[in-house]
Amino acid sequence: MAKISGYRNILIHAGIIVLFIVLAYAYFSPLLEGKELQMADLDHFKGMSKELVDYRNSTGEEAVWTNTMFSGMPGYLISVVYPGNLADYPAGLLRNLFSIASFIIWYFLGFYILLSSLKISRWTSVVGAIAFGFSSYFIIIIGAGHASKAMALGFLPLLIAGVLMAFKDRKIPGAILFAIGLSFELLAGHPQITYYGMILMGIYAIAELVAAIREKTLPNYGKSMLYLLAGVIIAVGMNFSRLYTTWEYSKETIRAPSELTINDHNKTSGLDKDYVVQWSYGIDETLTLLIPNFKGGSSLTNPGEKSESFKALQQKGVQNPKQTIRGVSMYHGEQPGTSGPVYVGAIVVFLFVLGLFVVKGVYKWWLAAATVVSIVLSWGGNVMGLTSFLLDYLPLYNKFRAPSMTLVIAQITMPLLGFMALHDILTGKVDKKIWQKGLLWAAGLTGGIALVFALLPSIAGDFSNAFDAQRFPDWLIDSVIADRKSLLRMDAFRSFAFIALAAGALYAWSAKKLNTTTFMAVLGVLVLVDLWPVDKRYLNNDNFVSKREAQNPFPEMPVDKAILQDKDLYYRVLPLTGDPFQDARTSYFHKNVGGYSAAKLRRYQEIIEHQLLPEMQEMVKGLNSQIRPDSVFANLGVINMLNTRYLIYDLNQPPIKNPAALGNAWVVDKFKVVENADEEIEALKNINPAKEALIDKRFAEHVNGKTFHKDSAASIVLTEYKPNYLKYAANAASEQLAVFSEVYYANGWKAYIDGQEVPHFRVNYILRSLVLPAGQHTVEFKFHPASYYTGNKISLASSLLLLLVMAGYAFTEYRKRKTVKN
Repeated sequence: MAKISGYRNILIHAGIIVLFIVLAYAYFSPLLEGKELQMADLDHFKGMSKELVDYRNSTGEEAVWTNTMFSGMPGYLISVVYPGNLADYPAGLLRNLFSIASFIIWYFLGFYILLSSLKISRWTSVVGAIAFGFSSYFIIIIGAGHASKAMALGFLPLLIAGVLMAFKDRKIPGAILFAIGLSFELLAGHPQITYYGMILMGIYAIAELVAAIREKTLPNYGKSMLYLLAGVIIAVGMNFSRLYTTWEYSKETIRAPSELTINDHNKTSGLDKDYVVQWSYGIDETLTLLIPNFKGGSSLTNPGEKSESFKALQQKGVQNPKQTIRGVSMYHGEQPGTSGPVYVGAIVVFLFVLGLFVVKGVYKWWLAAATVVSIVLSWGGNVMGLTSFLLDYLPLYNKFRAPSMTLVIAQITMPLLGFMALHDILTGKVDKKIWQKGLLWAAGLTGGIALVFALLPSIAGDFSNAFDAQRFPDWLIDSVIADRKSLLRMDAFRSFAFIALAAGALYAWSAKKLNTTTFMAVLGVLVLVDLWPVDKRYLNNDNFVSKREAQNPFPEMPVDKAILQDKDLYYRVLPLTGDPFQDARTSYFHKNVGGYSAAKLRRYQEIIEHQLLPEMQEMVKGLNSQIRPDSVFANLGVINMLNTRYLIYDLNQPPIKNPAALGNAWVVDKFKVVENADEEIEALKNINPAKEALIDKRFAEHVNGKTFHKDSAASIVLTEYKPNYLKYAANAASEQLAVFSEVYYANGWKAYIDGQEVPHFRVNYILRSLVLPAGQHTVEFKFHPASYYTGNKISLASSLLLLLVMAGYAFTEYRKRKTVKN
């Protein structure tokens, strides 16, 4: 009988997984027609990673460095395969089998495992998983192409499940599940989500510590922590190559401290404070958790053709009002823009509040505290005193921007507490009088708030923001505000209705009008009907395109064809058709002076701010004034030293060629040693990089006592190019100071002359240089970071260790059960 029961459970779990797959494909039904989701960030990724992917496909090896982004940068956070981590194979298999539907499947599966680990009944876990998986933000990020973020969110419940098990006397299986979850989580490659997950689990550890002190069970608490620490060691080991390279690289990025002292009050040991808080959730915007259109939806939400705004456009005789209405944004929150609100569902909010009355002990206080922390942190710049303090003193907090993202914690804690409460009620763990009192309070509070805003939407504020005056004429403002009120009113009524229906269904169950199975089916339908249509506002079938369109996001334009006729091995292109430093299109075809990355090198970002942007302004001004191109480019020191040969001014026109680009390498007459970064970046404005080099005093040892006399006949010619390997033929009559138009990065690049390693050093704030001896020589630069290659060996060993631990535990459990049967 036990064997039959075991098979039955396996079949039920398999059926639930099939249900999750069916729901994911029902939501993404165009996948069944062979279409693909058009995702902006995925398109950017294809541009960013093109050189790395092409090299991998052609050689079977990893380049680890690309020259198509910001004149050259490591590929660690773009597209690098870490073969030592065996967790990548099952994760990759799921992605390949189910495409983007795999993200929703992971949401469902991860939360289902979390609830099941708490011994919550099967169908309650299923409905809870569906509620979690269809939380609006989780769907919106898929549409935006935030694949790593979606993966990290899907894996996070596995970590939490492992932690909870380890503290509830299932230490070994809990530690194993935690190690598996953490290895997948780190593999996803979204440190910010992982960090917020650690905050959530850190709050739980504190809650358990308080309980352990009160109950005098500190030794047991210590054992749980040790088991989890073992899980951390294994998971970190599996991802060692990824983590080590990222840590090594992070010290050189915009998320690390700057050496410049300019604008020092705004700086932290990571990102600048004003940059961090740009996307802060408004304090009143928090109500989108309950009412999705509380702030108007997304920046692209418009009122439609039956709106007051559309009538106003018609009355004013605006040409093509159907087109114009699309630009009338209903969003009136404080963020610069948003793809949609964070809506966990009216029913989930209702159940969460019910949980505050019903659930007892550590779990309630942990989940309630974490929810409050999540919400307050999301306010960011709206509570600047607290945020500034945390940026200065909370470890790693200043490495991440967009405080609104901390709401991912609440999107885990609210359904978790809510469905824990529901389970306790349905299984009779809570006295009927207690939970019915909680039901009245929860329905009254959440439903009451929704009803008040439905009846009196004006109390929500003035329905405008700082951007409205720039976007709308005075005669349109009143109509826009009326439409925004209408959206709030409709969604508030909608949320009230779902809360009333869910509370009514629970009451009907208590009155024995519904059995438990029927009640859960009704609740599951209500949850789906609540969340599905809201999600479809922001990600629907219109977002899908044919496979051909999706696979070729950047059609080759006339300007690209013209540039690609230049068969020289290596030169750079500067796009001026938009913001070149938010541009991945150029990187798809060319070596880009600009690019698209939130983790570019700090020194390169400073060059952009202090040198490239002013030079670009002068250049554009000169070109628009019809000044001869050679005169325009002559004084553009940084643009020229980066070997910027072509400018893209119009995608349909030939490029503008820069006759002053300095090429791949050159020799200079003299050098100047500077004291610090401030002096170097200022001096860069006043030198001619074709003749002079600036050297930080930390590298002065390489040129001390040397005097260079430029050999006008000297030549350094690039003869072989790979992303991670550059080979030059050099010839000079005397010793020369050679400058290369390559970005300096010490952690992996090595220089060789005639096969012998030689020192190279940084000049002109970001470039490479070395002392070139007289005569004919072969100069090589090779990128071979030990952090990547040695790290992969550690990752493989750790992966095998986890497999061994899992096999050992499985064998031990099998032996135990066999002994019991005998």
